[in-house]
Amino acid sequence: MGANKLSVQQYVRADAVQQRISSLLDKRAPQFTTSLVTAVNENAKLAECDPQSVVNAALTAASMDLPINQNLGFAYLIPYKTKVKKVTKDGKTVFVEQDVCQFQMGYKGFIQLAQRSGYYKTINAEEVKEGEIVKVDRLSGEIEFNWIEDDEKREKAKTVGYVAYFKLLGGFEKTLYWSAEKCQAHAKKYSKNYAKYGSGLWKDDFDSMAKKTVLKLLISKYGPLNTQLQEAIIKDQTIDGEYEDNPSRKPDLDDEEKEEIKDEATNIADALEAEVVEEKPKETLQEKIARGFGNGKQRQQSDSSES
Repeated sequence: MGANKLSVQQYVRADAVQQRISSLLDKRAPQFTTSLVTAVNENAKLAECDPQSVVNAALTAASMDLPINQNLGFAYLIPYKTKVKKVTKDGKTVFVEQDVCQFQMGYKGFIQLAQRSGYYKTINAEEVKEGEIVKVDRLSGEIEFNWIEDDEKREKAKTVGYVAYFKLLGGFEKTLYWSAEKCQAHAKKYSKNYAKYGSGLWKDDFDSMAKKTVLKLLISKYGPLNTQLQEAIIKDQTIDGEYEDNPSRKPDLDDEEKEEIKDEATNIADALEAEVVEEKPKETLQEKIARGFGNGKQRQQSDSSES
């Protein structure tokens, strides 16, 4: 760390930063500062990141009232190497490597936000073991399972895939299943860190990342989304508002999947038995954060990421 560069701990305790945090979080500001400093002290790589990116990532989690304790699995602060485009004094364009912090949702965080929304009666994600899939209806998407009852036996069984499920209060329910191979391919496509180095959250906790992926896709395609769920889907895997895995498109959705969303919209509306009333969007806390601290410089030529 350069002599003139503030540490993350120094930056977060600076008067101007503390005033901004207090204006955003009010009485939760002291707890936020303590939690953030603790997280940085426990992770040497996080301490090397650009301080502003660390604070912004942590504020994103705080805006959804999700703890940043990495052991809980609700939200993560991920150290991340990227290259930033800069112009030298003689006018040349160069790319300088920089350590920044990426905000990531955990699958437990998505479940927590869905429960708070008041739309969901049941929501969960689970590993699927070998022999547990009995029948798949490709037209309706319904899957019949024969779950292994013995926990010890099930723990030892081979994981062949991951399934996410929800049921709304209005009665509509949906299931999404991905094979382990499909999750593996997704990880290699969207996590440059995993594809290039075989490291990161996909390496350390593949099951949790796979469950988050299928659950996030299920919610974003078929579930009703309140403001917090929308923000969680948009902000997941971003650095200062920039989606690092594939900035040219929304994560996880291709053209075919977008058409499926349109087809499913009518079914969801019927199940909810409610009329959707559009309101003028209010400025979200994430937007206030961006306005207060700035979006930072656009990250380019990423070296690694999580998905």
